[in-house]
Amino acid sequence: MYCNNCGKEIDDKALICVHCGVSTSNNVIQTLSANDGDLGCLLGGVCFLAPIVGLILYLVWNPTMPKKAKSAGKMALISTILGVVFYIIFVFAAVVAAEY
Repeated sequence: MYCNNCGKEIDDKALICVHCGVSTSNNVIQTLSANDGDLGCLLGGVCFLAPIVGLILYLVWNPTMPKKAKSAGKMALISTILGVVFYIIFVFAAVVAAEY
């Protein structure tokens, strides 16, 4: 098969021309749009409330859906950081309250 853009010979199963980088079909566009990175409200909330779920989804999705994986990992990381900050504030308040 030959590239429609540069005219060089490429593999028949190639989705992208190795010479110029142009898509050889619409399959690449469909694949990229399917991985738009939007987790959705419900799944994003689950990743936030249960960081371990976000971590698992990050590890599972990373090879095939990197944008969604990054989004799930971000929600898990934010949740973990906020949990640690609130824990430190709680312990500090308990120590101050115990002194009085």
